[in-house]
Amino acid sequence: MLDFETYQQVLALYADYASVVDNNEWDKWPEFFTDACIYKIQPRENFDRGFPLATLAFESKGMLKDRVYGMTETIFHDPYYQRHVVGAPRILRVDGGRIEAEANYAVFRTKPDELTTVFNAGRYLDTIRSTPDGLKFESRICVFDSEMIANSIIYPI
Repeated sequence: MLDFETYQQVLALYADYASVVDNNEWDKWPEFFTDACIYKIQPRENFDRGFPLATLAFESKGMLKDRVYGMTETIFHDPYYQRHVVGAPRILRVDGGRIEAEANYAVFRTKPDELTTVFNAGRYLDTIRSTPDGLKFESRICVFDSEMIANSIIYPI
């Protein structure tokens, strides 16, 4: 069972994460994760069948920092804004300092001079660890519903 104060911290973790990625504060993004972490963006079909293939997969905070460098220094693309709408997290399991949770999400993308479109929708499957620096994602699997994705996924979901 999760106490009210800890659940409020989980809510803040989800809200702060969405705010950072929506506001392009990329240097802050890896700090939401433990040093040894997993971050994947994976199609639902592969996830449901137990297939390991993911659209993006990172296995440490160092890899997340490399992704930030790539996004900001080497990848050239049409500019766009993204906006996350995240449902209230559902707590699946609490085990000592570890919380397993899931939440639905939708990411909207807006390119200059274009209408806003739904970019990606699915659910987060998270393992959250209590650390001396507060709650951090030990694992975040973004399972997206569509079998088709936009031409490229550049920014974190």
